[in-house]
Amino acid sequence: MSAPHAPRGQVEPGQIVELTIDNVAHGGRFVGRHEGRVVFVPDTIPGETVRAQVVEVKKSFATAVALGVVEASPDRVPHVWAEASIDRAPLERAGGAEFGHIALPRQRQLKQRVIEDALERTGGMQREVPVAAAPGDDARGGLAWRTRVRLHVDDRGRQGPFAPRSHEVVPVTSLPLATEGIQRSAQLDQRLPRVTAVDYVEWSEGEVDVIAMEGEPERGRTDTIVEAVGGREFQLDRSGFWQVHREAPAVLTDAVRRAIDTDRVDAGGWSLDLYGGVGLFAATVAEALGERTRITSVEADEVATDHASENLAEWLGASAETGKVDRWLRELGQRASRAERERLSRGLIVLDPPRAGAGREVIEQVGGLEPGQIVYVACDPVALARDAKLLGEAGWQVESLEAFDLFPHTHHVEAVASFRR
Repeated sequence: MSAPHAPRGQVEPGQIVELTIDNVAHGGRFVGRHEGRVVFVPDTIPGETVRAQVVEVKKSFATAVALGVVEASPDRVPHVWAEASIDRAPLERAGGAEFGHIALPRQRQLKQRVIEDALERTGGMQREVPVAAAPGDDARGGLAWRTRVRLHVDDRGRQGPFAPRSHEVVPVTSLPLATEGIQRSAQLDQRLPRVTAVDYVEWSEGEVDVIAMEGEPERGRTDTIVEAVGGREFQLDRSGFWQVHREAPAVLTDAVRRAIDTDRVDAGGWSLDLYGGVGLFAATVAEALGERTRITSVEADEVATDHASENLAEWLGASAETGKVDRWLRELGQRASRAERERLSRGLIVLDPPRAGAGREVIEQVGGLEPGQIVYVACDPVALARDAKLLGEAGWQVESLEAFDLFPHTHHVEAVASFRR
């Protein structure tokens, strides 16, 4: 009796398959099919055929690593980071530039497709969302924009990023996405015994800070530094969060300013800046609405809140509070007086959540405050689409949506959306 045939599309870990790539997926991977089964594989481009090795099999899909190109896309270019090239073994490819093998205009088209697909599949809406370049990026070929780089250090003291989806350090000799100042300062051939990671950070004035770490990164207040955006200075902690792209703070604050509808938002109302960090967007709102602005920035990081208080000090009606956003909103909903709710209805709520998004509880709390307008700054298309759907269920709809390529040669993309009732 002959052995039964394997089910159609069955693959096994370690199996080498030939795939024709037909789409891009969220997270920097691309979609091929083996006898009908979806296979996610990085380092490829829609329209080309590749050899790939299966590394994981799930019930309805598999993941693989690309081994070589059989038929290349016309959009394939030499990788901008030689240490991340498909010519290297998968565990010897540097992570952090997963679109670096794709022509820059095509990268933005693919990011646009990811956003639009997320909005349609997850958010239930169809919308065209072109992705705009940051100033200067096209002239530099999408290089030399990254003002903050963290490299890990292996047990031999060598510096490098992790390989994609791995904790394997890949020693590197170049950092093409980093600013020229960091490229000059980073001594990548230097061995760093007893160090677990090293941060290279370039501040607005061009100074480069090299921070070597043993064990976990520092927590709590360290040194105060200053970043400049559009002529305004912001204090923050040396180890605190700040946008990575040199132009990102200006690009995003300009987009938030464009999104604010002064016909529906009143300076005399009460505005909120949720996940407010050091007050970047709170200051943007206050500048747009004027000196009478009343705005509260809410941030879980106490050190960032302290800096936000200093950065917003020129507006008498501005304040910064430390708290987890979901809990803070829940308490606000319980204690707000009728007069405060009326002011909230004339104000603006800005959300800049982490990559996971705001989530149902926060969105329901925000919608329940019935603000004059909501502006959402998103670093993840699927999280944006999910939260947009929740807002839609609460009676809000997208009024404007802009997307920006603030991470060239990676799959990441930023967006700013405004919502109205």
